[in-house]
Amino acid sequence: MMTQALGELIGTFILVVLGDGVVAGVSLKRSKAEGAGWIAITLGWGLAVTLGVYASAFLGPAHLNPAVTIGFAVIGKFPWSSVLPFVIAQLIGGFLGGVFVWLQYYPHWAATKDAPAILGVFATGPAIRKPWANFFSEAFGTLILVFGLLTFTRGQWTDGLNPIGVGILITAIGLSLGGTTGYAINPARDLGPRLAHAWLPIANKGTSDWSYSWIPVLGPIVGGIIGAALFTLLP
Repeated sequence: MMTQALGELIGTFILVVLGDGVVAGVSLKRSKAEGAGWIAITLGWGLAVTLGVYASAFLGPAHLNPAVTIGFAVIGKFPWSSVLPFVIAQLIGGFLGGVFVWLQYYPHWAATKDAPAILGVFATGPAIRKPWANFFSEAFGTLILVFGLLTFTRGQWTDGLNPIGVGILITAIGLSLGGTTGYAINPARDLGPRLAHAWLPIANKGTSDWSYSWIPVLGPIVGGIIGAALFTLLP
């Protein structure tokens, strides 16, 4: 169990370092990637998830997402006794990923005066703040994610290619559904770095927007459970 939890920590760390890293590169002032846009962010996140899965799959199942872990447990595809250790490891990995993105882009925080853009490096936020619409967006995106991941288990993949399919799925969700809330679809990806934003001495940072923070945590968990339950209806 400890080895598998370590895999979750490492994989989620890589996922957040590379995923939040591409957002930092696009959003922060005087970055060479500044202004590259949404396509760069969604492609970067898809690659981040792919590489996080590759880096951790030899240690365990590489969920890297509490919504996946809980959804799989609800339908009996993962033991409940392992859920809490996995979720804790994922949150730690997300937090550490946020810390290292801060270090990587250290001079750029002082050059960036836009506090919401700085928060957006670490955590998601809505394009239009409508809490229940935002909740639906996160739940629905995660439903597609978990349902898709489970369908992958029914198909035949050439050895070693499954993480690429996962990355394509993440990229598709980001491109098609992510414009509403920034598509956390993963509580650890949002809450871990949000805690880093709150605790780190980041230049020019503002609020960590805790009034919104429940949506990218509970929305994905609800969506993950529904997506897993729908999968069980397939013949």
